[in-house]
Amino acid sequence: MKTVRILMRAVLLGMVSLLSFANAEYAKYKDPKQRVAVRVKDLLGRMSLEEKIGQMVQIDRTIATVQFLKDYSIGSVLSGGGSTPLPQARAADWVNMINDFQRGSLASRLGIPMIYGIDAVHGHNNVYNATIFPHNFKYRDPELVKRIGAATALEVRATGIPYVFAPCIAVCRDPRWGRCYESYSEDHKIVQEMTDVILGLQGDPPSNFRKGVPFVGGKDKVAACAKHFVGDGGTTNGINENNTVIDMHGLLSIHMPAYSDSIIKGVSTIMVSYSSWNGEKMHANRELVTGFLKGTLKFKGFVISDWQGIDRITSPPHSNYTYSVQSGIQAGIDMVMIPFNLTEFIDDLTDLVKNNVITMDRIDDAVGRILLVKFSMGLFENPLADLSLVNELGSQAHRDLAREAVRKSLVLLKNGKNESHPLIPLPKKAPKILVAGSHADNLGYQCGGWTINWQGFSGNNYTRGTTILGAIRSAVDSSTEVVYRDNPDSDFVKSNNFDYAIVAVGEAPYAETAGDSMTLTMLDPDPSVITNVCEAVKCVVIIISGRPIVIEPYISSVDALVAAWLPGTEGQGVTDVLFGDYGFSGKLPRSWFKTVDQLPMNVGDPHYDPLFPFDFGLKTESVPSIVARSTSAGVDGKPFVFLVMISLIFALYFTGQAHIHTKMALILLVSLSFSG
Repeated sequence: MKTVRILMRAVLLGMVSLLSFANAEYAKYKDPKQRVAVRVKDLLGRMSLEEKIGQMVQIDRTIATVQFLKDYSIGSVLSGGGSTPLPQARAADWVNMINDFQRGSLASRLGIPMIYGIDAVHGHNNVYNATIFPHNFKYRDPELVKRIGAATALEVRATGIPYVFAPCIAVCRDPRWGRCYESYSEDHKIVQEMTDVILGLQGDPPSNFRKGVPFVGGKDKVAACAKHFVGDGGTTNGINENNTVIDMHGLLSIHMPAYSDSIIKGVSTIMVSYSSWNGEKMHANRELVTGFLKGTLKFKGFVISDWQGIDRITSPPHSNYTYSVQSGIQAGIDMVMIPFNLTEFIDDLTDLVKNNVITMDRIDDAVGRILLVKFSMGLFENPLADLSLVNELGSQAHRDLAREAVRKSLVLLKNGKNESHPLIPLPKKAPKILVAGSHADNLGYQCGGWTINWQGFSGNNYTRGTTILGAIRSAVDSSTEVVYRDNPDSDFVKSNNFDYAIVAVGEAPYAETAGDSMTLTMLDPDPSVITNVCEAVKCVVIIISGRPIVIEPYISSVDALVAAWLPGTEGQGVTDVLFGDYGFSGKLPRSWFKTVDQLPMNVGDPHYDPLFPFDFGLKTESVPSIVARSTSAGVDGKPFVFLVMISLIFALYFTGQAHIHTKMALILLVSLSFSG
């Protein structure tokens, strides 16, 4: 009997041990079958204060280590502008770096994965060989920006990154602002329509999805970030990070609507603006961040600061960091882009909580929102990236999409000295043409800021793409001699008997405050290039800029004028419309001023008197459509007429005379149609 009792006791102890082990192993937050809210609540209940504060931290990759991520339960890591694993890093290099960091997070006590973020504001713009799409200040087509969002998501995921600081949904009310090219328009309605890019980045939420709840639709999508809340595009004189002076009605009617739309579309995160509203720093504005964004608009994702955003609550920045931490967290910021002084932030926030200055409820709200996004996007189930998408980076399909975006968004401002003599479409076949200007053969200038580096670059060696000059050489007939001079003098132009010239000029790359400009002039010696070339030969001037710039003094001397904005890596989109493979269809997303003294000036203002009004854009037909239209009326029953017309129009086009003799061809068509 004694032996039996001993055996029974051993069995019972074994069963208890097994049950204890099972209970220890099972945690609701690890169970994907549980509802997200249940998982968030379960995990929050297991976390210490230190682990919760760690989740509120975002640090730059340059200070991140596996040990840091493990010991502090760091919530997020980012790459700032130009912060890469190594020069010209491949997709696999990014994946390996991010997975190493992630393994540190997974080795922490609770194994909470970190979320890696990056600026991807016009494609995956930090990464070598990525497709660089045109900057935002070009688009009018929601379906197109949605496709661009989806392509960007694929390229970002190809490098193992699940989170992007995009889109910028600012409403730029003054082109002197250095971030104006990050805005879609001066018109909030266009900006609202362009929030469809969020659906491309994150995926389409199901029809029964609850408003305000973050949504990310799979491993080929990313969490998006609408920025910068709120009013960043309305600062006085367009000064970056300055003060937006406007009443509540103006704020709600101009700057707020795109945020409401973004929340309805399931945006995961929202970034707070450096700027102030009527003198109060947005990073410390509890009324708008907690009261309006989280309360009235019912946003359920997390609110993130900008880079060192809480530091700049004080002037000078970081002069009273404890106060900044308190003000920012109490305002409603959930995750802080520190990005370097990790321990100072953790120590200050810990003391503020332990001394009951900041409540645990506020901490739990912040961490619960962060965990909600991580659970919703499947980060707990798929924390590590793989190499399955590496071929998406810079794929031909994405480059073709970028090329389409370029040609659809170029705006034709002038076409010929008079309407009866248009210069565009240009003939592909001509004895000799001139290409000139600082921007004709400079991929960095073509892409603008936020490309490879924060402030962009100059030259053709930092990523892959096609310059405007390269696109022209590919587009013209093989017999056409293309002569390139960045700054030709007038004697050179006059002595070479060019058939026509293409001149590409504009702004150098810039980002943020470095782009603030009270003069809005083009680079030197671009004005003299326009004069030297356009006074001697028929010319098309292409403006490469992030906003309208001063062009009125040169209008009379140019034959055709094109606003190409910042087209990105695919220069063929420019030549697609110059040479008539496609027609011009773009419209101005903002008013083009006559002089800077008029600024700020937006459509609907009492003093509205632009050089080119909002929504202006000349149209052209493609050469194929001209051919089809020219022949359609006379081909029925007259195959001979059809063949004659096709031969004639193509002969004129490829010999450089289409822009002169189109009317003659039409007259001939009419004559032949009524004969016999």
